[in-house]
Amino acid sequence: MEKDLGDYRKSYDKSTLTKDTISDNPMQLFQKWFFEVEALDSVDEANIMTISTIGLDGYPKNRIVLLKKYTYEGFIFYTNYKSEKGKAIAQNANVCLSFFWHTMERQVIIKGTAEKIPENMSDGYFESRPDGSKLGAIVSNQSQVVPSREELEENLKQLEAEYEGKEIPRPKYWGGYLVRPISIEFWQGRPNRLHDRIRCSLQKDFNWKIERLAP
Repeated sequence: MEKDLGDYRKSYDKSTLTKDTISDNPMQLFQKWFFEVEALDSVDEANIMTISTIGLDGYPKNRIVLLKKYTYEGFIFYTNYKSEKGKAIAQNANVCLSFFWHTMERQVIIKGTAEKIPENMSDGYFESRPDGSKLGAIVSNQSQVVPSREELEENLKQLEAEYEGKEIPRPKYWGGYLVRPISIEFWQGRPNRLHDRIRCSLQKDFNWKIERLAP
């Protein structure tokens, strides 16, 4: 099997990015970009992000998750703590997040450390989820081998019957992580592949060093 993709070409010319665009805290620019992408009707989920971890086998692994909250402290997402990513984070909390908003020709790449959020915050978010999502979190031993799809669905039916008309508690192995950034890179596509790349690096005095990178 072979397919040559050398003829794929695209010109990036929708916007520009300068160091002056970024305030003392790069989270403000992240919020501005997020609002601009969110406002586009063509984007279904602006909060889709890739998280990269170093697995127990020593290999990096990327997967898509959903950003559920961001603050000046960092970025919050939820998962099964016993999943492959949860085990990887427990061993090595250094992670990388990335957003690719193709309609705006933009990327954001975040390096940081992940830590579990307080249990009451995970409780609050879990309570806000639809019942089906709550039961899905309980029934799935995420990342574990399962005999069949049918077994998963049968287990879900049993849980639905068990919790009918009852409150569904958050399992202790499910909750949120806060990723505290140490580096945030903003990437804006530009013509002739001379893309704008601005990197913000957190310093020991908690100020951000802002630098332009070669594309």
